[in-house]
Amino acid sequence: MITLHDTLYRYFSVFNEEDGTGVRSNVYDERGNDTGEDPFMGSFPELLDVGIMGHCAHGKSGLCSKSGVQCYQNGIEITENNMPLRNFKRIIDECKGKTFQVALGGRGDPDMHEEIEEIMKYARENGVIPNFTTSGLGLKKELLPSIKRYCGAVAVSWYRSEYTLRAIEMFVSYGIRTNIHYCLSKSTIDEAITLMEKRSYPSGINRIIFLLHKPVGLGTLDNVLSINDERVRKFFSLFDEKETADKAGFDSCSVPALISFTSKINPMCIEACEAGRFSAYISPDFRLFPCSFEKNTYFSVSLEDKSIEDAWNSECFKEFRNRQKNKCPACPKFKSCFGGCPIVPEITLCNSIYKKTDWEADAL
Repeated sequence: MITLHDTLYRYFSVFNEEDGTGVRSNVYDERGNDTGEDPFMGSFPELLDVGIMGHCAHGKSGLCSKSGVQCYQNGIEITENNMPLRNFKRIIDECKGKTFQVALGGRGDPDMHEEIEEIMKYARENGVIPNFTTSGLGLKKELLPSIKRYCGAVAVSWYRSEYTLRAIEMFVSYGIRTNIHYCLSKSTIDEAITLMEKRSYPSGINRIIFLLHKPVGLGTLDNVLSINDERVRKFFSLFDEKETADKAGFDSCSVPALISFTSKINPMCIEACEAGRFSAYISPDFRLFPCSFEKNTYFSVSLEDKSIEDAWNSECFKEFRNRQKNKCPACPKFKSCFGGCPIVPEITLCNSIYKKTDWEADAL
């Protein structure tokens, strides 16, 4: 178990590096008494999404588009250099003792990074748990021992292909904790309902993690789920069943829908969007963003001449957090979801009368 004590915002966090379970305390007052309030943010990101990949072989091959997934990183058109090892090591050096885990990603499959083994090793040996998501297209069995030794878990993006199933089988058979990352959209929700109702996902996986489709990069607005779509209600209500819920997970973008359409999930298990509050993204070109879906460089800071901590405490990050503070303040469930996505509000699946639509004008 790894424990962090945030003396600035007065709370504790505990992370189990074996199974990925995390717990965060309430804020305590000057006398050490529980206030009953959740901390709004940490003094340093507990989770960092690190974009070690600048270009994507899978995207360039056209297989991403063929599978029906619209890449938010635009891996078809954009080609950049991968993050060099020296930059990654600097990140870990700054994160040591402050950050629980790094999600290796970016524009491409992290297992295809030229120095992936050293990246995983350096993170783990410095007390930061690496994880990554891959299409599985170029996965090599020679990497499996290092992945098992250093990674907390891996995920395979659901591309409905032979190489998807092959990668899942390789990981599972080698004893590596394996999730499926499933992009949930208008065009995929029927399949998602069937997968969960019939339990027709590959055997041996840990969980299916559902990620809302966003109109970012190659993602189109017409594929975004609608709160008025009866399939949305049907899908999310499935997770009131314990057996179904125990095999699933969600990105925090899905929290408004979970609040709207489920009644048996313990609110303690739900966390609102943590972007810029407890997590952040570092791009391949070494900029800190609140979230990988934020493409406006106004809300980013170059790490070439700034530390992660300085960037985290920058004015643009404070301004980003104000977006969350100013959304739907009258709603009794405000602290459970902070009004949904602060970047692309179109994806917020909420039917509350308190839903605020003019938040951006008020916040900026």
